[in-house]
Amino acid sequence: MDIASPDWENLITEGAKTFNIHVDRQAVRQFGIHARELIKWNKKVNLTAIVDPREVAFKHFLDSIIPARWIPPTSSLLDVGSGGGFPGIPLKILIPSLAVTLIDGSRKKINFLKHIIRTLQLRDIDACQIRAEELAKDSDGASRFTVIISRALSSWEAFVRLALPLLAEQGMIIALTGDMDQQGVDGLRTTVFEKILSSTNDRHRFSLVLENYKLPVIFSKRSILIMRKTSRALCDFG
Repeated sequence: MDIASPDWENLITEGAKTFNIHVDRQAVRQFGIHARELIKWNKKVNLTAIVDPREVAFKHFLDSIIPARWIPPTSSLLDVGSGGGFPGIPLKILIPSLAVTLIDGSRKKINFLKHIIRTLQLRDIDACQIRAEELAKDSDGASRFTVIISRALSSWEAFVRLALPLLAEQGMIIALTGDMDQQGVDGLRTTVFEKILSSTNDRHRFSLVLENYKLPVIFSKRSILIMRKTSRALCDFG
């Protein structure tokens, strides 16, 4: 199967339907351009270990757009550790009204991201070589983003610590990760509550939600974690 062939495009459109997500023809063609450039650049720049067309369709593009169900269309979105552009670029293609910032510590990866942005002629999106903790020190970055998302997690605790200074009021932090059970989420909830939020006035303003799912056809188990900041105190964290 070739990248961006009708069969490849069909994998994405039909796969998206299983999550009640509509991907129009223009969007899936842009996915195809992104995918072809990813594979081409990957021969010189380490962007991904996933190069099989079917796995690229599901593990990169379909997995990236699943959070669209929770993201308001006028959000200011920060993709932390964007790498090859996931999930930020597919989300921008699917929801053009998003304002997107992609950050990564690798200059070579940022060069690739800028190339994709130019090639697809995307607007209101930027790619910056900067780390989240450095961005938080910038007055333009602090409390700026309504959605902060990542697939490049070293740990959930570390991601939350990096994201909180950048999170706007009533914003959300989204992590795409491998299969996680409720026990794992309970552990994360304890970590966030006791280690990160216990000394802040925001401790009762967050909820943490887990949704498990399987990518179609390849049946890969995945999880999405959503941490929301509300405008008022919650009765319970979680």
